Amino acid sequence: MSSDQPSYYERHIFFCLNRRTNGENCCADHNAEAAFDRCKAQVKAQGLNGPGKVRVNKAGCLDRCAAGPVAVVYPEAVWYTYVDQQDIDEIVESHLKNGRIVERLLTPPHLGR
Repeated sequence: MSSDQPSYYERHIFFCLNRRTNGENCCADHNAEAAFDRCKAQVKAQGLNGPGKVRVNKAGCLDRCAAGPVAVVYPEAVWYTYVDQQDIDEIVESHLKNGRIVERLLTPPHLGR
């Protein structure tokens, strides 16, 4: 695909829903599934879903567990750490809808696994 052709989705957000059973930190222990559900519902309610718009997806481990819970928005490759529904609503409104990064929710770049 050439770079002048639009992507199938304008933005794609992936939520890590990984669950570890060995006692290590994981996003599933931080209500990641509820955040995914909230984001998907908000995107749909605002008519932002579908081809040429936004896709909300579940993901396995994104290997940034120390920052969990995490979500990443492409094509910008912006990593977010969130706490509650208000954070999800702000990501939807600001970034997914209006293309403005939510600086206060950015995952610190040094946090990995």
